Amino acid sequence: MALEKPYSQYDHNGYEDNADAHLKRIIMGRESVAAITNDRLDFGTWEKLFYFEFDGRRDNRVLVKIIG
Repeated sequence: MALEKPYSQYDHNGYEDNADAHLKRIIMGRESVAAITNDRLDFGTWEKLFYFEFDGRRDNRVLVKIIG
């Protein structure tokens, strides 16, 4: 588990103290693939998309690629 505190547990921490956020992103990944059928997201019964921000509030971008 990548705990946020104590900050001193990570050699990477320095200016921003956010090494835990980097480790969590490695574990969670950065991409998701979703099918679209008849102009709607095609999820199964229990499927959903979630966005997690582990490094505090920041301006972000979302990139959507449609293939096919």
